[in-house]
Amino acid sequence: MNEKPTPDEIADFHRAIQGTRPLRAPDRVVPERPKPSPRPRRREPDTEPAVESVGDPPGIDRAPSDSGNFLRVGLHRNTLRDLKRGRWIIQNHIDLHGLNRSDALDAVASFIAESIAAGKRCVRIVHGRGKGSPGGYGVLRGLVQSWLAQQANVLAFCSAPPSDGGDGAVWVLLKSGRTAAARRTV
Repeated sequence: MNEKPTPDEIADFHRAIQGTRPLRAPDRVVPERPKPSPRPRRREPDTEPAVESVGDPPGIDRAPSDSGNFLRVGLHRNTLRDLKRGRWIIQNHIDLHGLNRSDALDAVASFIAESIAAGKRCVRIVHGRGKGSPGGYGVLRGLVQSWLAQQANVLAFCSAPPSDGGDGAVWVLLKSGRTAAARRTV
């Protein structure tokens, strides 16, 4: 395939292009694309906890998980990996911006119950990053993740990718409605 041309082939080529001239260079300038503005790859987490006047609801641990990931005991780790890779389509979502802690937990509980009843398997919960909170710590983020980890109908969750909310949202994989309904009746 990469053989050198024979002298006859070279002579044929020169006869074929005899009398031609190179094309003239275009008279226009092609501008370079502007470079994207630099964005930090990772932000340093704040070490100070948020200060609120209202205490934590009973039975809820406020501290968020270190990685923002959760996998129910007994499930294969590929389940979490597939969730992170977007294997399941987001079928429903809720935005908690502007809600206080108790209203947010009530909204999430209703949302999860409605999603399971409607047969939804993968949902997104937007809790925000907490930039407006004291100390810049997302109060709802840790609260929602801790609450989700305690729910039997939640199989796994992970932080959403940057294009879908990043650290300000979580993707949740739910049990199927048939499985969840069977557990309630037993």
